[in-house]
Amino acid sequence: MMKYYDLNLRVRYAETDQMGVVYHGNYAQYFEMGRVEWLRNKGISYKSMEEKGIMLPVVSLTMNYKRPARYDDELTVRTIFKNLESVKIEFDYEIYNQSNELLTIGSSVLVFVDVKTGRPTLPPDYIKELVEQI
Repeated sequence: MMKYYDLNLRVRYAETDQMGVVYHGNYAQYFEMGRVEWLRNKGISYKSMEEKGIMLPVVSLTMNYKRPARYDDELTVRTIFKNLESVKIEFDYEIYNQSNELLTIGSSVLVFVDVKTGRPTLPPDYIKELVEQI
């Protein structure tokens, strides 16, 4: 099983600023899209996890912009599983344009939270099993 997943998307006009460059806040959404699809590709949906009583809020997010993404660029958002430790799961991200130029790198830390108590909890067994296969 692969440690990473590549999501392809095209920059929409509404995601850009007056200069035709992707607004910096949109990168967090790109990372989320990549993370959701990384899980889906492994057979797990955020929705089903929430229905089973687990939420995954982001507690840390970092980004480093190397080059701008622009309107109509074809982007590849690479989501890379980094670590699962106790109640936290970590991902790294790389965003490339259609010329394979590295535009942005980032990382996030999410915490498994029990929906009923609102408290951190250990990841479900199916997540642990998934990670062990990587």
